[in-house]
Amino acid sequence: MLKKGILAAALALLFAGALAQKRQVMLDKVVAVVGGSSILYSEVDEYARQLTEQRRQEGYTSDRDPMNEALEALMTQKLLYNQAQIDSVKINDGDIMSRVEEQVQQMVDMEGSIPALEAKHHMPIFNIREIMRQRYEEQSYANSMQSEVVGKVSVIPGEVERFYKSISKDSLPTIADQYVYAQITKFPKSMTAAKQRTRERLLDMRERVITGSAKFENLARMYSQDPGTMMRGGEMDPSPLASLDPSFAAALENMKPGQISEVVESQFGFHIIQLLDKRGQLYHFRHILLRPVYTTEELGESLNLLDSIANLIHKDSLSFEKAALQYSDDAQSKMNGGIVSNHDILERFNAFDAKLTVTKFLKEDFGRFKSLDDYNALNRLKPGEVSDAYLTEDMLGNQMAKIVKLVEIIPTHTASLNEDYLRLEEMALQDKQERVFREWLSKKIDGMYVFIDPEFRDGEFENKHWVK
Repeated sequence: MLKKGILAAALALLFAGALAQKRQVMLDKVVAVVGGSSILYSEVDEYARQLTEQRRQEGYTSDRDPMNEALEALMTQKLLYNQAQIDSVKINDGDIMSRVEEQVQQMVDMEGSIPALEAKHHMPIFNIREIMRQRYEEQSYANSMQSEVVGKVSVIPGEVERFYKSISKDSLPTIADQYVYAQITKFPKSMTAAKQRTRERLLDMRERVITGSAKFENLARMYSQDPGTMMRGGEMDPSPLASLDPSFAAALENMKPGQISEVVESQFGFHIIQLLDKRGQLYHFRHILLRPVYTTEELGESLNLLDSIANLIHKDSLSFEKAALQYSDDAQSKMNGGIVSNHDILERFNAFDAKLTVTKFLKEDFGRFKSLDDYNALNRLKPGEVSDAYLTEDMLGNQMAKIVKLVEIIPTHTASLNEDYLRLEEMALQDKQERVFREWLSKKIDGMYVFIDPEFRDGEFENKHWVK
């Protein structure tokens, strides 16, 4: 797989290390230059410490000197950054500012106040923001450049088979326990009242903005349930209407700059929108997203209904498959006896052919799907058993009740083409991406200015092209 350290190098230095460098610059020295970017000894030292601590926590060691490994990772990132400038690679500036504001707020919360944060780092808040912005920007350019290099790499079935055969039996990956399960979901029946309460909250916010008693962006930071924009005051990058939810786009299309919409319902929840600007087909706007929140009584109705259904299933008065078809609110799984598909894997490989439908979940898959509640329920069951009803959320954050049935546990085993094709396809793809990236990197090193301090030139580098 592609080195995580390459992409995470800036993150490891982003906060304490990056800020400390500004205070220690007089004691520092440049140990490498790649293109127009220099690397300080303090950066290498800080990242090496991060690597060592990470290995300690994960319980493994490496034969490589952490200082050499850290320097190579940082040089790779600087090369990616410089090449991105040469190739005019685009990045999402709004996303960078959102991440900066989110991290600054976390740091302020940790220290207790902005003055306390400034005192700790011996610099004003705007300098802290700027240092972090530069770090995030460099990382974003590096990530985007690497994506440009490997993003179009693909593998065909023959390559997957050759990859599988190239691995010795002793080195074949072990696939941990996998779960196959079915579900019946139920949203609260009395959704009207919850939706009305949500509308009224947004109308109140709209009124406060219009009358000048509150700023739209401040309300978005405090209340919006869109994690991607809340720290940016609800601001989205300029977007074409075609990329937006149809209801959202219809409301936005009829607005004028500065105007605030009425409450808009979309597939994600309820919004109010403030149009900032329109240039051609691009709409620049802010929004506040709220989802209905149900009372204990409203959620209790769904729980009680599913508990009654579970009791009927336990008594063999109703099959789980029929109950899913008759009662479940999940349109996809109810048509398949409630069986849940691992859409994360399917989407990553565009593998929607019926013969490749994946219904097996590793433990980490539940985390990616925001469905750890499902894992916790399944972990208490034996194959064939049905859980009690419990409260959870769907992937959009909507509250609901659910019961699950553990259909099968596939025990830990050595990977095989028949049982684990898509998992092996993912590994084969990562292997090919790494080879493509390694070849690309070697060529770019040869064509770019690289200076390495004599202290480090004799170090061990994975890519031998660094030392010219």
